[in-house]
Amino acid sequence: MNRLPGTITAIECNGHLSLVDVAAGKETFTALLLETPDRAAHLRVGNRVAVLFKETEVSLAKNLFGELSLRNRVRGKVRQIRRGDILCEVVLDCGGQTLTSIITTRAAKRLALEEGDEVEALVKANEVSLVEESHEL
Repeated sequence: MNRLPGTITAIECNGHLSLVDVAAGKETFTALLLETPDRAAHLRVGNRVAVLFKETEVSLAKNLFGELSLRNRVRGKVRQIRRGDILCEVVLDCGGQTLTSIITTRAAKRLALEEGDEVEALVKANEVSLVEESHEL
């Protein structure tokens, strides 16, 4: 599980949904949550939280340009690739923070991924969870 410490910078609510922005290092992540500040005390601007998302929810792009609907788009450098027959674990350095992606080996071959490559990690906002920083998984 990718886990990054951060601080809530903005919250937009409508009904039972919240769109929450979190500054985590040099990046801002957005989470689409099925909870609101009325029902979740940790959802307050300025609160420390952990940004969580599964490695399997991190897509990778190389030489990407243009606009995307994805809210979370983070540049990084491939630090390590562990290649398996079907899956690859790709470890990224994203501005001093470590992110991990699990993609198919076919996708890694198609991208011609190598250590040192510049890539973008992409995560849909609905795949991001937030927990109070003091809580452990």
